[in-house]
Amino acid sequence: MPISFDPNPATVQGREEMHEIAVEHMRPWSREYDDREHEMPWEYVNPMWERATGRSGKGDSGPGDGMVTVCVQTEELCWGDAGLYLRTPSPLLGGSAVAAAGTPAQRERFLTPFREGKPKWGAMAITEAQAGSDAAAIETTAVFDEATGEWVLNGTKIFCTAGEGALEHEGGLVVVWATVDKSAGRAGIKSFVVTAGTPGITVVGCEKKLGIRASDTATLQLENCRIPADNLLGKAEVKKPGASPAGDKGFKGAMATFDASRPIVAAMAVGVGRAALDFVQEELGRQGVPIRYDAPPREQTAIERDVIEMEAELQAARLLTWRAAKMLDRGQRNNLEASMAKAKAGLAVTKITQKAVELLGPLGYSKKLLVEKWMRDAKINDIYEGTQQINQLIIARRILDYSSSVLR
Repeated sequence: MPISFDPNPATVQGREEMHEIAVEHMRPWSREYDDREHEMPWEYVNPMWERATGRSGKGDSGPGDGMVTVCVQTEELCWGDAGLYLRTPSPLLGGSAVAAAGTPAQRERFLTPFREGKPKWGAMAITEAQAGSDAAAIETTAVFDEATGEWVLNGTKIFCTAGEGALEHEGGLVVVWATVDKSAGRAGIKSFVVTAGTPGITVVGCEKKLGIRASDTATLQLENCRIPADNLLGKAEVKKPGASPAGDKGFKGAMATFDASRPIVAAMAVGVGRAALDFVQEELGRQGVPIRYDAPPREQTAIERDVIEMEAELQAARLLTWRAAKMLDRGQRNNLEASMAKAKAGLAVTKITQKAVELLGPLGYSKKLLVEKWMRDAKINDIYEGTQQINQLIIARRILDYSSSVLR
């Protein structure tokens, strides 16, 4: 039976629609909202929300191609603008966590509001001052109050993407990682849903950043923040009388979020890299500089070799991304492949955008073009959702079949 590499019609249609949005509602505002950091870009948000609610339940993707379609669409939107993309009204990372670790009832309860009402956002709060790449070092606590049947959260979270948007708009949510037992290490880490309007959680500031400046990256303070018992993601179990209920998926369930989110971040990187590469190729074309793909390497110019290498890096990152996404669609474990896609795409987009600035010279470094912005936007893809070093460590562990205690 022949193998077809053609995307299904729904994926093609979605890509075309997202490209149209990128051209009409992102590129025209890209520079402005890079300068107006933290302001809500309603010129992009409103059309995206109208599209999302208008298509709710209509089945945007074909059978078995859900995550591949998401990655294809993400690439198109980040070709438009990565910072604006992160302002897309949707559950975002918070939704990924609910989908990965929540029960069917929790998914229905927390994600249904994102298909109705006004624009809203989801976020995930993991990072702390002393717990960046090592999520097991989290110190934010969750204590079960038996008298009220509530969880009480205390701690500070930093670098929370869309944290401000999630808490300041009705129906939004933040998934907070906290420990129910510090002595248990990773086993004590659970994830909890805090909805917008819940007393005890506040936005205490937003980061001024190098790139993706249109998005908000918030610091959140939790002070005796009380949430219902069933806001603990996963089916609660009580091991012994008097013990606090704990989610059955725990740390591993929470970490499974990244198996879905890392291919999306990789697709973001591919989109930014493609934006830079497309512009370089167009500019070379305008200047009458051809790229001779059929010429032997020894006869090619330095520019030709650079552009061809940029294309190869981009294509390798894209194919790794689609592979990880397709495995997720098939219900296969993709922990290794998700980290490979994220690591490769993070390196590739950094190289591609830096080379784009270099090839265009002083004009590439100037704010007259978006190329310098793409270089700034690119670097975050090598950092969040697990740094380059952490993803390479995960890859090594999976290939060598070593545990985290053996290979650190």
